[in-house]
Amino acid sequence: MAGEVASTGQVDGGGASGGGGGDGPALPEPARLLTPAEVAAMFRVDPKTVTRWARDGRLTTVRTLGGHRRYLESEVMALLRAARDAAAE
Repeated sequence: MAGEVASTGQVDGGGASGGGGGDGPALPEPARLLTPAEVAAMFRVDPKTVTRWARDGRLTTVRTLGGHRRYLESEVMALLRAARDAAAE
């Protein structure tokens, strides 16, 4: 399905490894994932609307190992800003 990314379950990175004195490269900041209900609350819509937006390509869906949908917080925030900017015009 278009707009979907398979998740490996490695979302939060689990913290820094200890010991080496910082001689390795810095780990990238983990992406925060939001549930359909969290996204729906931000936009004040039904969670099924969020699923429809993902199906239409407005949001990228990340699937958990259990098959649940999650959305990238950065993408959701960008869509929210765009919606607010459009409403302000």
